[in-house]
Amino acid sequence: MDHQKFAQMWVNAWNSHNLEDILTHYSDDIEITTPMIVLATGGKESSLQGKETVREYWRKALDKFPDLHFDLIHSTAGVDSVALFYKSIMEKHAVEVMFFNEDGKISKMCAHYD
Repeated sequence: MDHQKFAQMWVNAWNSHNLEDILTHYSDDIEITTPMIVLATGGKESSLQGKETVREYWRKALDKFPDLHFDLIHSTAGVDSVALFYKSIMEKHAVEVMFFNEDGKISKMCAHYD
């Protein structure tokens, strides 16, 4: 996998605000872990599992942040994984580590923010 090409496609999908385009990158059993879940929901959970659960969370996030725009700063490749460093919402910088399944879909993602 060309991590730089993937990174740009991923950023472009998010910047399009098209939820279905965004979700094409993820497996049905996707697990995401991010401090933004607690911030957005006011809950205590920081992880979500399953594409439908994640879809609903991201739908709310896109509604809450209609000006959402990511700027890719750098991407790196690992074993069946990539890490993207980008400028995120609320002027935050993010590092997102994504792990791919055998079908090339993201099955696990962990996000970190400054």
